[in-house]
Amino acid sequence: MTAISDATHHQDNDLLLEQQLCFALTVASRSVVGAYKPVLDKLGLTHPQYLVMLCLWESAPRTLRNISEALAQAPATISPLLRRLEEAGFVTRQRVDGNERSLAVGLTPAGAELRQQALAVPGTMMNRLGLTREQVRELHGSMMALIAATGTDHADAGSA
Repeated sequence: MTAISDATHHQDNDLLLEQQLCFALTVASRSVVGAYKPVLDKLGLTHPQYLVMLCLWESAPRTLRNISEALAQAPATISPLLRRLEEAGFVTRQRVDGNERSLAVGLTPAGAELRQQALAVPGTMMNRLGLTREQVRELHGSMMALIAATGTDHADAGSA
């Protein structure tokens, strides 16, 4: 092939679905979250609820705004998750004294105890996915670099 036809060939291949980063990320994300489902079902949590609980296990109480920033999600997305977690008996929600617009979210004793069961989740998921702790760290670093490259600031987003 000549240099021009070689460049054209590469450009044509750039439009193949299998060459699309967005496609690989979408399928990987859906597949990994799906692999978490049976593990989290045993805890009585959905994947988004698990992410909220991870935030609260790191630091509680937290405000709704703080949780939404940590998870890079709008407060309107987090609010229904908190309502269901409260109904399940894992969290409390109450207005912050002196600031009626701010919602404080804390752990109930049951929510704090759930952390003990959740300690097995990362190891279980590494086994299910055939990954080592180092590979998970590397993948996480790559994903955080992609997030940064998009120009968004989600430095507080947690790892799997």
